[in-house]
Amino acid sequence: MFVRAYLRASTTEQDADRARESLQAFADSHGLRIAAWYVENESGASLARPELFRLLRDAQPNDILLAEQVDRLSRLTGPDWEKLKGEIATRQIRVVALDLPTSWMMATAQTDEFTSRMFQAINGMMLDMLAAVARKDYEDRRRRQAQGQAKAKAEGRYKGRQENVARNASIATMLSKGLSWSQIENAVGCSRATIAKIAKRAA
Repeated sequence: MFVRAYLRASTTEQDADRARESLQAFADSHGLRIAAWYVENESGASLARPELFRLLRDAQPNDILLAEQVDRLSRLTGPDWEKLKGEIATRQIRVVALDLPTSWMMATAQTDEFTSRMFQAINGMMLDMLAAVARKDYEDRRRRQAQGQAKAKAEGRYKGRQENVARNASIATMLSKGLSWSQIENAVGCSRATIAKIAKRAA
């Protein structure tokens, strides 16, 4: 059994590594060793998350996917959450989240089959509930943001998000020199979506 820690932030302006210390402290307190870290800056509302799916490909049956909160794993729509949950179930990965105490029992080997199955059922139900809450929170924030932008536009105050010209020029230069997207992502600290946008411009 390996513990694979997943860290995610939505944008490059946010620190995806922020929760590393909390995950390490949880692992230490439960006698676990984190075998690998998977860190990315991608939206939790999208299934386009390379590091999450690299974790799933790397994982073996009974490995643990450790996350700070369920919303780090999913702010997905219902159908997309079912796809991700199905992938996790197919690979027999145990999800443990710091904000989901019922999942903590998944971090220890179960000798009693009945107890193990009960906790799996309860944990699955709680995961579904928190994933739904995370999606609602995402949609509520997007709606409030759109309302704020509409008001600002009506008052002539909205200018939109300003492009990081210097960063994007650096990305274009690195692309022209043949650097891989992963190399650029690590060097600049941007998302793959940003690289894709710059690559499309240069095409």
